[in-house]
Amino acid sequence: MKTNIKQLTILLLLSITVAFSQQKEYEGDNFSIKNVQVTNKTDLGITIWEIEVKGFAGKTVPKKAGQLDGAPVLGYVFPTSLQPTDVGFNQTSGIVALALTSHPDFDDTPLWDENNDQKYDNDGIIWHPHWVVLHKDDRVSGGLSVKQFKKADKTVVLPTTNPGMPMYMDSPGFPVTTKKHTIKVIVPNYRMNNKSDFNYDGVTAFMKVNTSNSNLPMLGVYHVFSVASGNLSLPYKVKIQ
Repeated sequence: MKTNIKQLTILLLLSITVAFSQQKEYEGDNFSIKNVQVTNKTDLGITIWEIEVKGFAGKTVPKKAGQLDGAPVLGYVFPTSLQPTDVGFNQTSGIVALALTSHPDFDDTPLWDENNDQKYDNDGIIWHPHWVVLHKDDRVSGGLSVKQFKKADKTVVLPTTNPGMPMYMDSPGFPVTTKKHTIKVIVPNYRMNNKSDFNYDGVTAFMKVNTSNSNLPMLGVYHVFSVASGNLSLPYKVKIQ
């Protein structure tokens, strides 16, 4: 038993060391938030979400791990006060967030061909959006993870564009663009229950996939690079134009 405990301790320390080295190499101006803004264009029926950073938004993408388990994910994230039902989930506790992510080891947008090569399973590295429900999770150093559920849970409702994972996650296919210091995504208002009176914040983060350890979340936040408000208080309101 002592040997097993020792081996587990060594594996845990190695995992922590690897995760720490991964997240540190991505830190820098490309994930240092200067400004966050959400603008409702009423004449077009769309909302434009944007995060401006000190460096070049979207230029840094994760290095490939070569497998799903332990795969790194980088994200520009908008936590909001929207309700899960506004974006197609059943009502559940947690924070609804729009996450713009990049991850070269897997593709979780089976309906969308972001690099336009007629293949739908090879473009996870291209920045793309997800609706997610985040919740507090002390098992990971970033303190948050995407909320999971049991596959047999019949009360769970997901949008039809979800990627088929047992998490509150959707792959809505909204267009994401990166130009110089800013990353933007356009959301049709009807895809979020025509809501425009919500609060939001901006976050950049390093996340990681887990498929081997039942004591860890499937997708956890391991390091937060920057928070627009400084304290994740969601102080910002949608600008109406």
